[in-house]
Formats: sequence, C-alpha cells, structure tokens
Amino acid sequence: MEQLNLESFKADIHRTLISRLDLEKLSRVNSTQARQAVAGLVNEIVSEQKVPLSFEEQEKIQSDLLDEVFGLGPLEPLLKDSKISDILVNDKDHVFVEKGGRIQRVDTSFRDDRHLLQIIDRIVSRVGRRVDESSPMVDARLPDGSRVNAIIPPLALDGPSISIRRFGTGPVAANQLVALKSISAEMMEVLAAAVRARITILISGGTGAGKTTFLNILSSYIPQSERIITIEDAAELQMAQENIVRLETRPPNVEGQGAIRQRQLLINSLRMRPDRIILGEVRGEEAFDMLQAMNTGHEGSMATIHANTTRDALSRLESMVAMSNLNLPEKTVRQQISSAVTIVVQVSRLSDGTRKVMSVSEIVGMEENVISMQDIFTFQKKGIGPDGKVIGMFQPTHIRPKFLERLRVSGIFLPPSLFENVLEVN
Repeated sequence: MEQLNLESFKADIHRTLISRLDLEKLSRVNSTQARQAVAGLVNEIVSEQKVPLSFEEQEKIQSDLLDEVFGLGPLEPLLKDSKISDILVNDKDHVFVEKGGRIQRVDTSFRDDRHLLQIIDRIVSRVGRRVDESSPMVDARLPDGSRVNAIIPPLALDGPSISIRRFGTGPVAANQLVALKSISAEMMEVLAAAVRARITILISGGTGAGKTTFLNILSSYIPQSERIITIEDAAELQMAQENIVRLETRPPNVEGQGAIRQRQLLINSLRMRPDRIILGEVRGEEAFDMLQAMNTGHEGSMATIHANTTRDALSRLESMVAMSNLNLPEKTVRQQISSAVTIVVQVSRLSDGTRKVMSVSEIVGMEENVISMQDIFTFQKKGIGPDGKVIGMFQPTHIRPKFLERLRVSGIFLPPSLFENVLEVN
C-alpha cells in the first residue's frame, strides 16, 4: 500500500478505534493489559476493513496507533532512541534530531497541524500547563525529565513547533564525562572536592552546552546529610540525595494572574531551612537574592547561567542584579559577586558536537573596581583532525587556587600533581 494511502487508512482506523474505546474502563486496568486490549481491537478493526496489508504494514499500523493512544504519536520512536539528544519539530512535515552532536532530518511527520497540536497539548497538560491562542508559548517536561518548549500560531507562522531537549535515561556519572574526554580526571577531582567543601560554583555556557547535565554531576557530590532545595523553571535536575525539596515556577493563568517567579521561590526557600540552594538557571532579578543567600549561610549553593566566557558570566550576573531595581552602586554589586561565588566553570559545545569543560576559574577578590579572576584549568584547542574531531588538550595553569586552604580546613587534601598533568584530546 502506498505511503499516502497507508496514512489515510491508519487515520480511518484511528477514528474507528476512538469511537469504540471505553476510556473509563481502560483507565482502571494496568498499562500492559490496556495496551493488549487496544492492540486486539486494532487487529479486529483492520480485519473488518478487508484491505490487503503485508505483515510489516499491519505491525506498523498497530505500533503507530498504540503510540497515538498511550504515547506521543510520531514522537515515540524518536523518544525511544537513546542516541537522540534533541528532537526539533519545525512544523508538521519537518522534523529534525540531534544525534552524535549532528543535526539531521528524519522521516517523521504529523497528519496535520491539529494532530501536532494534540500531541503538544498532551505533553503540557501532564504538568498542569496549557497552550492556546491566549498563551501560545509554553515550557514543560516529559516524565523522564526532558525539557519541552512549544510555540503555536499566531506566533509560529508555519504551524505549531516543538523542541525537546532529551535528558537521557538516567543521571550521567562523572567517570562517563572523563571517559568521553569532556573533562580531565584532575579537573573533576578538584571540582568534586570543592562541592564537598561547600564552595559555591557557577556553571556558565551556551544553549545545549551541557550546563544542567554538569550541574547534576556536581550535585552528586553533596553529602547525603545536607538538605537541598532546587528551584527551576521546568524541573529537570536529577538529584541523588534523599533530603531534597524540588520547586518549580508557575506561569500565569488565563487572566494573566497567579504567576510564581524564581525570585519568589528563592525568597520562600530561605524559610525552608536549606543547607544548599540549587538554582537551575539564574536569568533575572532573582540573581540578587541568590547572591544574598550565598553570602549568608548557604555556601556551596550552585547555579547555571547563559554566557560565552567566565568573565561574561559575571557581567551577566551584574546585569541581572540591576534588574531587581535596588539601585545598588556598581562596586557594591561586584563585591557581592566576588564574596558569594568562588568558582566559575565554562562549558561549551564544540564544532564536532562534543561538549567540553573549557575552563575552571577562581574568583580571588576585588582589585579596585574590578573582580579579579584566575584560570586554574583550561582546554586549549589546537585544530581539527581529518575526521572532523576537535584536537586539543586539558591543561592546568600551574596556579595553586586560593580555595585550597578552605579544602584543607574541611579535611580535604589534594595532591600537587592535580595541577600539573596535561591530557591530550585527539
């Protein structure tokens, strides 16, 4: 059967299937029994149609319809592929994925704009959010923690569009990053020690650089005895600790009221007796309250920020503090930053699709009106290999960080060799 006819035939079966399903009864049985019941009903409807189909075509129709009823339709096969890190639906006919660091088009499509809109609505309704003409943009998440952004007409001119940032099947371990040469073992050991010693860390990077993944990895070194509060726009952090409270912002309702922003959650979290506050991404006026918390007994807190370099990250932090309209002098803001944040980690996605920690920098104080920083480790890019892979090396700057004394007081002693070894990346 031709592709177009098969899609039309499948749509007809889907309509018949929906008309015969007893959704209330289906909701009372477990998912395995429900899928078996629907699969049997699909086969029954296909037999009734008396249309000659190959075994492969019958299997595909059954699989696709089960995905429509229980999952996210055409997106399900893509979500089952663990090698796909991003799913980008530009419109009903154009779907792209990122696989192995490269973006490529896939042979996936939706029946029409309405079909795609139904899938989007199914995703956002699961987390208590909505998308319609009055609220045409929405952030949501999938059950596995993957981040979802959807935008629909009238803002999206060619029809509904959806972007899914995959979050993998489980937390990435530090040794996996080292094995992938995204970071050297020495850099990882120093940062792990800093987390255990309650040294505040800011993770900087561009979109898709792996900031949240790296934040998850560092947070795994927080002792189980500490109480953690996480604050995010769309919850995606996967923390290993037990004593944790996860908070998420809330968008405005239909009347434009009731929005809860990160700043409100951050202020409220201070009343919840946290040892550490983990801010998924600092992006606005909550920056000032975050710095205040870090300076008043919540050392070891962590956050991510969008920036191209560690120095840019501090400039952005200054700009965000200014958004709180407190009219603080420039020098006072910089003093707050230099007192609150000790380490800034820069992560980047390179031209070959790999993600690497480009630098680990330490804030050492103020020199007149300027925040003084020094690099502890850097990644030096040397060129591109014949296979398109980036060639370079992780190397220490041979500067002993000032925070070594804080590590020593915490009972953590790092060997001098950590700040001497060079790792080649081919």
